[in-house]
Amino acid sequence: MIFSGVSLCKRRNRCCWAFSAVAAVERLIKIKTGKLIPLSEQQLLDCSRNGGNQGCKGGWMMNAFDYISQNQGITTEKRYPYQQMQKTCDTQINKVATISGYRMVPKNDEEALLKAVANQPVSVALEGHGRDFQFYNGGVFTGDCGNSLTHAVTIVGYGTSKKGLNYLLIKNSWGQSWGENGYMKIQRNVEGQGGLCGIAMKASYPTA
Repeated sequence: MIFSGVSLCKRRNRCCWAFSAVAAVERLIKIKTGKLIPLSEQQLLDCSRNGGNQGCKGGWMMNAFDYISQNQGITTEKRYPYQQMQKTCDTQINKVATISGYRMVPKNDEEALLKAVANQPVSVALEGHGRDFQFYNGGVFTGDCGNSLTHAVTIVGYGTSKKGLNYLLIKNSWGQSWGENGYMKIQRNVEGQGGLCGIAMKASYPTA
């Protein structure tokens, strides 16, 4: 199962949490309205400073969801374009999409994660600095990785390969030249807590 109407993978190396959060919100809005609206990651980088979010120095997706909810919306990418760094928050923006809040997926519960993904994309943290992960170029990723949560992506689907490997389909923010046009199939239902690369350790999704 793969969600339709997911925006193209953008190359934004160091601000991954904002891109993960926006991807999840974009799809939720698509489910609600039938329209795919490219939303502003820069607004999150500039304005979502709650809970320790620090622009391109790091942040958490649930804090971004909380900001969108408390701010009563987020604007478009066109109106508030990406600048590759944190700048002053522009409060005079026209909000085009909003959410009611967010929910956390139970920690280390891959079954609960899969149930959430069946309804909508889910933002997750995982370990993304390993060589195998960074140089992934296709197929189901089963490579060596730990569970240090150093990167953020969005799960946009799931499936089973021709070889019988169950996987989650993740959307990255490293551009379309990485992986399979910017996506990775990462093995699910692996032994040990947290899932492969810690993918089930800290998952959240926006609510309508």
